[in-house]
Amino acid sequence: MEVSYNILVVDDDAFMRDACHQTLTKHGHTVSLAKSGSAGLALLEKWSFDLILLDLKMPGEDGLFVLARIKDLDPDAIVVMISGYGSIETAVQAIKLGAFDFIAKPFTPDELLELVNRVLKNRQLTIENLHLRQRLKQEPRDTEIISQSIAMEKVKEMIAMVASTDSTVLIQGKSGTGKGLVAQRIHEMSHRRGHPFISVDCGSLVRTLFESELFGHVKGAFTGADSTQYGKFEMAHGGSLFFDEISNINLEVQAKLLKAVEDKCISKVGDHKVIKVDVRLISATNRNLQEAIARRLFREDLFFRLNVVSIHLPPLKDRKEDISLLIDHFLKVSRRKQGKTINGLSPNAMKALMEYSWPGNVRELENMIERLVVFARSKTITSEDLVYSNTMLSNALAREPHRLDEMERVHIIKVLEYTEGNKSQAARLLGIDRKTLRIKLNKYQIPTASNNQAEI
Repeated sequence: MEVSYNILVVDDDAFMRDACHQTLTKHGHTVSLAKSGSAGLALLEKWSFDLILLDLKMPGEDGLFVLARIKDLDPDAIVVMISGYGSIETAVQAIKLGAFDFIAKPFTPDELLELVNRVLKNRQLTIENLHLRQRLKQEPRDTEIISQSIAMEKVKEMIAMVASTDSTVLIQGKSGTGKGLVAQRIHEMSHRRGHPFISVDCGSLVRTLFESELFGHVKGAFTGADSTQYGKFEMAHGGSLFFDEISNINLEVQAKLLKAVEDKCISKVGDHKVIKVDVRLISATNRNLQEAIARRLFREDLFFRLNVVSIHLPPLKDRKEDISLLIDHFLKVSRRKQGKTINGLSPNAMKALMEYSWPGNVRELENMIERLVVFARSKTITSEDLVYSNTMLSNALAREPHRLDEMERVHIIKVLEYTEGNKSQAARLLGIDRKTLRIKLNKYQIPTASNNQAEI
């Protein structure tokens, strides 16, 4: 997919302006034209451009004067000088004043496109490097959707159908059902996959800085704004922007987000200039947005803008056919991560996990499997390991018969938890001496902390 950029051409030659306009718009760019330096500066007062093509010799203000004024208005502006009077000295002077490059008239459409693509690729690399530095701080993520249930097959069909479009998507479902995974999968199957997928965690951002995070800010916009910064919209240009838990955005920012969605334009905090952006919006929520609308916590007009295509993710308890597949997948991941050999789960342990209600959904299952791998005492995870990992499973396991030694181990663990690890007190409550407790601790491989505990 070719990314659309906003380009300004400042040239007193009408033929040159028209030629640049035809060549660049044919390749999807938005082009504004100015026949004088003053007209170009007037446009720069209102709009932010990804690239400015500036003629060196014009009546009135010449190109070098206009270049200096542009850099006063926007030090980060990318300017390429064009002239039929080119010389090495003039090129060097222009570059010293802040021009990115220099091209001499006459030039062919192919030469213009080669120059524009090279300059804009350099700009895009700057933004993508910023995105990459943020991604390196995060864990790599597998975007494969593991499922065999009918409910999830319908979801995967919807993903495949919507991915090929540019439609705005709203993903709804309880926490832990995989909304972020679905959003990333939509992006990776779309024509935007070669461009950034930027995620905004609406639940963790500081409310007072939310607008700056979305739209960016200019130097001096507020206390602590020591430099001009890109916002999430600019970082996602050409790609997809994912709002995770969008219901957490306050009404003031919702109004500005609505305008950005409708106009495909934003303005940095502290600046009135308009920046055109080309992003695909994907949002997710675990709340009923229509209830939030009724309570005046969410804008109805924004909801309709975001809810063009709706995908609902079922909770794990409604897709139990997927549990065994997910367990196998998470076991493989955790085995690699922990460097341990775990062959699988015992029949009783698997049955307990299948009957559990999973209030935390797939995320809870993933976390539990990792804990089980960490604390497993053998190559097979047993129901005894489940109780040690999650006491909420006790009810599911209580219906199953257990060996006497399994029940004894679980009881000792519970007593140690009650005594906060005091082994002498635990031995008294269990009705055994300290030596016997020590033998049982070793036999059952029960980990205990040594700090602030009476020694046996």
